[in-house]
Amino acid sequence: KMSFNTDDSCLFCKIIQGQIPCHKIAETERALAFLDINPTAEGHCLVIPKYHCEKLHELPADEMADVGPLLVKVAKAVGATDYNLLQNNGAIAHQVVKHVHFHLIPKPDAAQGLGISWPAQETDHAKFAALAAKISGKL
Repeated sequence: KMSFNTDDSCLFCKIIQGQIPCHKIAETERALAFLDINPTAEGHCLVIPKYHCEKLHELPADEMADVGPLLVKVAKAVGATDYNLLQNNGAIAHQVVKHVHFHLIPKPDAAQGLGISWPAQETDHAKFAALAAKISGKL
């Protein structure tokens, strides 16, 4: 049994525990990187914390310590000139596996990799100032 938070029904926890195989790229004490089994481009991989939680804001800060550096190392090793880093939180935000995970998705051309629609909203600086103050006040 792992010494940190796990969920016996979680696909990624099962991969971390070796109950389900993966194409591992790298592993640290607190993070794992492996190829995505349903890639959108060659080299599409996942970097996950070993600590189980569904959403990023639920993850203890120290459990993120290995994730950022591992993302940088994997991005360099994948070698894509252009790529996306994607992290979804919640079903409406397209999260399928309920375990925090980061997709590193190479974008070799317009057809492969991540496609994005960006429904930009109008800029309202007065509203932005109030929103920034509200958010920073909660930090």
